[in-house]
Amino acid sequence: MKKKISRRKFLGQSACSGLSLAGLVSTMGTLRLFNASLSAQTPQPDYKALVCLFMYGGNDANNMFIPYDIESYNNYQAARGILALPRENLLPLTVSNAEAGLEYAFHPNMGLLQSVFNSGKAAVVGNVGTLVAPLTKAEYQSGGAAVPPYLFSHNDQQVQWQTSVPDSPKKVGWGGRLSDLLATLNSGSQISMNVSLAGNNFFQVGGESFQYHVTPQGSLGLINYDETWQPNPPMYQAMSDNLGQSYSHLFEAEYAQVLNRAISNDTLLKSVLAEIPEYTDKFPNAVDAQGGLTPIAGQLRMILRMIDARAALGMHRQIYFCAMGGFDTHDDQLDDHDALMHVFSDAVHDFYQATVDLGYSQEVTLFTASDFNRTFSTNGKGSDHAWGSHQLVVGGAVDGGKLYGNMPMYQIGGPDDTGSRGSWIPTTSVDEYSATLAKWFGVSENDMSMVLPNIGRFAYQDLGFML
Repeated sequence: MKKKISRRKFLGQSACSGLSLAGLVSTMGTLRLFNASLSAQTPQPDYKALVCLFMYGGNDANNMFIPYDIESYNNYQAARGILALPRENLLPLTVSNAEAGLEYAFHPNMGLLQSVFNSGKAAVVGNVGTLVAPLTKAEYQSGGAAVPPYLFSHNDQQVQWQTSVPDSPKKVGWGGRLSDLLATLNSGSQISMNVSLAGNNFFQVGGESFQYHVTPQGSLGLINYDETWQPNPPMYQAMSDNLGQSYSHLFEAEYAQVLNRAISNDTLLKSVLAEIPEYTDKFPNAVDAQGGLTPIAGQLRMILRMIDARAALGMHRQIYFCAMGGFDTHDDQLDDHDALMHVFSDAVHDFYQATVDLGYSQEVTLFTASDFNRTFSTNGKGSDHAWGSHQLVVGGAVDGGKLYGNMPMYQIGGPDDTGSRGSWIPTTSVDEYSATLAKWFGVSENDMSMVLPNIGRFAYQDLGFML
């Protein structure tokens, strides 16, 4: 385990957005993604994909990755109260780099991911969170150091996680900056490097690149805009004529250009995906009560299909965003979180296994993120908003079966607690976590600050969990 000094602060960001013109500009920005990666350079021969799985609401990582040795478990059980999971139900992990005497386990419903971890293809990164710079408890309590504003706010912490620049008002994501930097690797491709299966997010917003929205069912296009649409062929022709005109007004010309590009790319993606298998059979465990795929499995299935289409789309780098909700477990936490861990584990396992079956597990890395952790102590029914959390990284290129970073001391009011509820001060910054992934993706040490402007404030650009 790498020893880490952490502390990083996020400065609050707020934005007001209007309707009409502002909404239209936002839509144009989303469509503009297609032009983000045009370049004269020759694409590199390799391929890599990053898949961010965001757990909206604040995942209770304290019950996802749990101390298992007797002494540590007893401390966990005493502090967590009704939220403590029975030790006999936990799934022991073979953590090859655990400190002497310390043992860990997964949540009882994470059996399939237990097998991936123990096979060395999944890793845990402990106590990760938004920081401005390394931060001690004394500094936090004295107010003598910068602390992320609105620490326990869902919206603010989601933005801070996805942008990694707490002390900047700009809402540009580190995935977007990564895409800006490496856009030339996809030279000639029409499709954006950044593809979202879960709607708008800040993670994929760049200075030049934007996220391309795809649903689990496929590409989004204009309804009935098709020359074969029989009810009203003149409508198609009229719109085509309008889009084909030359406009002198800058806004009109840009809108026509972006819309034409969006239509072209929708046509391209639909034609390419028509040749790709549906891959429903690749998710045998991730099914709902009706026998269909769970929502997150549906998102991951489409990501799998788009990865399979990488050659046809001319892609050498891709960044995907998918998400689950429901992690704001203030009430009935045991039942709700149990169900979420089951859905999460089954979908991620099946996705990873599919990349193995299809021969590109080494090129695809999935990593988790969430608003924040939950308090270690209970509110009587569940838990409340906290801070530092544990994350999972899964893929063939992961140096897995290990724990990276520092775990907090599981002690209410202890040296890692902000107060008296068990809200852990992060010992690994979002920057360090992200930089390790960015390095694997192809970012050099000299260029890392272009993706993560505050990385120089922290001890590590590489935590070591990627091979």
